Amino acid sequence: MTALRAVGVRRSFEHPGGTVHVLRGVDLEVSAGELVTLSGPSGSGKSALLSVLSGFDRADDGTVEMCGEVLTAPPAWRLCALLPQAMGLASELTLAENVALPLRLGTGAGGGGADGGVEDEVAGLLAELGIGELADRYPTEVSFGQQQRAALARAVIASPKVLLADEPTAHLDQVSAPAAVRVLRRAADAGAAVLIATHHEEVHRAADRTVVLSGGRVSVG
Repeated sequence: MTALRAVGVRRSFEHPGGTVHVLRGVDLEVSAGELVTLSGPSGSGKSALLSVLSGFDRADDGTVEMCGEVLTAPPAWRLCALLPQAMGLASELTLAENVALPLRLGTGAGGGGADGGVEDEVAGLLAELGIGELADRYPTEVSFGQQQRAALARAVIASPKVLLADEPTAHLDQVSAPAAVRVLRRAADAGAAVLIATHHEEVHRAADRTVVLSGGRVSVG
């Protein structure tokens, strides 16, 4: 089943030097249970495409469908999770609280903290990613690589139907990257449609297929 579909997506930006056409009619499909990597040179528009696909930016033309519905606004976390390069962790929350946030929002839990089941799930995921001992620290108290792993945990914790990740191993070394790749692969194996913009060969090797963004369009890698 196709969980994510883009048809004729176009996006341009105005700059002092004129209009920059970044996406020139992107057509793309990702099925449930599939991990697809998005390749292309820096500046080719990979981040712009993920932002449009996630609903956090509007295409100038074309449509994005998620699980059969046309996307008109940013979807709920349980439908689509976006892991941006900026990571977007809330500075006033600990790493564990950041990771638990999608579950708390999904269940309407209040500010008193997650229940024991959620706490165990969060702790297990942070431990798998090698940052279990940092659960009570705040984002400003850990490295970029540790922040990135926490942001990845937050993206997958609610088992979204669509997972979009922008360079999720950019700040990870050869020791910490394999665990992140395993978590992403497991999300796809559990049924999520996973699309990852990456330059990392280990991520590409874990993918079911690779597509290339070049000249504002997507082609088979």
